Amino acid sequence: MWGDIAITFLLAFITTYVFTPYTVRLARKVKAVDIPKDKRKVHKKIMPRLGGIAIVLGFLISAIYLIIVMIIEKNLDIFTDGYYLKLLGFFSGIIVLEIFCYFDDTKGIRPSVKLFGQLISAIIVVASGLTMDKIVIVKAQTIISNEWFLRIFTVVWIVGITNAINLIDGLDGLSTGVSLISSICLMIIFILNSSPVISIIFATALAGSLLGFLPFNFNPARTFMGDTGSNFIGFTLAVISILGVAKTYTAIIIVAPLLVLALPIFDTSFAITRRIIKEKSLKAVFKADRGHLHHKLIDRGYTQKQAVFILYGISATFGLFAIIWLESGIWKALSFALLVIAIVAIGYKDIFKVKEKKHG
Repeated sequence: MWGDIAITFLLAFITTYVFTPYTVRLARKVKAVDIPKDKRKVHKKIMPRLGGIAIVLGFLISAIYLIIVMIIEKNLDIFTDGYYLKLLGFFSGIIVLEIFCYFDDTKGIRPSVKLFGQLISAIIVVASGLTMDKIVIVKAQTIISNEWFLRIFTVVWIVGITNAINLIDGLDGLSTGVSLISSICLMIIFILNSSPVISIIFATALAGSLLGFLPFNFNPARTFMGDTGSNFIGFTLAVISILGVAKTYTAIIIVAPLLVLALPIFDTSFAITRRIIKEKSLKAVFKADRGHLHHKLIDRGYTQKQAVFILYGISATFGLFAIIWLESGIWKALSFALLVIAIVAIGYKDIFKVKEKKHG
């Protein structure tokens, strides 16, 4: 198993790292560039934004290669219970989503059209049979298993996480790094929980692809992932989290993906609420603003790198909390979280004073 994980990770990393420069040339050729036109944009120069294509290629080449090899070695059975249909649904959903996102990155499409593409992709996944089978509430004995409710909830989950990753893609390396941390945490959780091997392979392939892209995307960035990247990452993380809990329904296994993805989920939920309250209209949800967590940190005087590292730390803390909870129980996880909060609280004022001296 560990050999397969190493192969998956390295193949995804190498593929994405090699293909990213080609996406930069393609972006310039088709004029898929991000131009800083308003205050919401943190970068100051025109940036190519098709790096997501390299992330998708790294993921697909690595994952499909491992699936084929494991089938040949008889270490993976995708034909029992029509499991291959679920994989076809997942890959088809990626293709449909990427078509919409490519046009958004190159030509620009309305947010409602992009949302339509996300819904179609999520519905394809659900129609293939890949859905949440049960939802646990509070106690393991309290289970929601209504088929239609779970199908609708799965679509909402996929579309929600897709947009959550998209909305935090506002600083160099932020979305890439947070998603990398999330995919690694999910991979560890799936290994500890003996989840389906395909979920481990997918989480590993995504982590490798993201690490291969990060050197080009970290501040100062040479390219952006664009919607082709951020939407794909969110979509894939959402589906992977469903695959990983397909056979287990204890409270922590259901909650773990929520904890791992807590940062983008919170930021997106807060953004939606903030926009609706401010504009007093549901249409305001589609209006971009400068109220995200990363904007708040920049406005407080932190540099891009500092803001990104702070959010990396928050994301990693949530992920480790989920892992410790699964491995050692809730009390150890809570004590870990409280200790981290205490240490940060102690050092926060000194860090802030240093920044005041630097800027004042």
